[in-house]
Amino acid sequence: MTTATMGTKRKVETMPENAFAPHPGLKVWLGEGLVPVEEAVINVFDHALLYGDGIFEGIRIYRGRIFKEQEHVQRFLESAKVIRLNLPMDAEQLSRAMHETMRANGVTGDGYIRLIATRGVGALGISIRRTANPSIVIIVDKIALYPAEVYERGLHCIISAINRNHVNSLNPRIKSLNYLNNVLAKAEAQALGADEAIMLGIDGHVCECTGDNLFVIRRGELLTPGRWEGILEGITRGVVMELARKRGMTVLETSLVRHDLLIAEECFATGTAAEIVPITEINKILIGDGKPGRITRQLMEDFVTYRNAN
Repeated sequence: MTTATMGTKRKVETMPENAFAPHPGLKVWLGEGLVPVEEAVINVFDHALLYGDGIFEGIRIYRGRIFKEQEHVQRFLESAKVIRLNLPMDAEQLSRAMHETMRANGVTGDGYIRLIATRGVGALGISIRRTANPSIVIIVDKIALYPAEVYERGLHCIISAINRNHVNSLNPRIKSLNYLNNVLAKAEAQALGADEAIMLGIDGHVCECTGDNLFVIRRGELLTPGRWEGILEGITRGVVMELARKRGMTVLETSLVRHDLLIAEECFATGTAAEIVPITEINKILIGDGKPGRITRQLMEDFVTYRNAN
């Protein structure tokens, strides 16, 4: 036995029961067309893998229709422009490819699209001048960010010790493939037995959750961190603000601190995958009476009606 093989045999980790595995037969758009998911591979020298250099969008499908398709594609194009990524497809081509991927997977009801652009294959080193052939990836599948019972009891959150990226370092309005900031905050919450983390900026102002925008209700007003606070300008966020105004509510984009969270009458998060999910506990302190609030539930119902009609 050589020195390299001496000692305790390394334990091989197995996938946990709740680990994800793509279902057989799934077709994925990669590059210029559809391939079986088993054949959908990315070059190990792609800067998306080496440096998280790329962008994405998460998009819902309801009743066979892509929800807010133009808005998502536009935000995708804007993210690409800001990071100086020359996409190989324009808006019309991206839309056609998403619909083709839906058809290939037989999606006629509800579903989820993950639209991705990678920087492309390049040399080791971060210079984008030494990369070529950006790649488009489109995955169409199902998504369930939280189990159904969470929508009944509400999320239990912590206020993370990990600050949100500053807008002058990596602006959260860019849907970047580099989500380590969010991943670490989520991992912190889960390690502490919570469902989700709320992230603050370096100035102590409330930003958002790890993957969702944040709202609080106080004295009948709907308050949400302003776009200047370092948040993603969420598409579901915009819909919820529109729905609240239709109900005659005052909706304010403003600066919030942790005190505002803890004294809120109601609190909830919004996002493409989560839709609207109540928050009923923050740092072990109950929000309101510790149950999803009346206004939150009404907005949840309004959103379902809206999404099914659009």
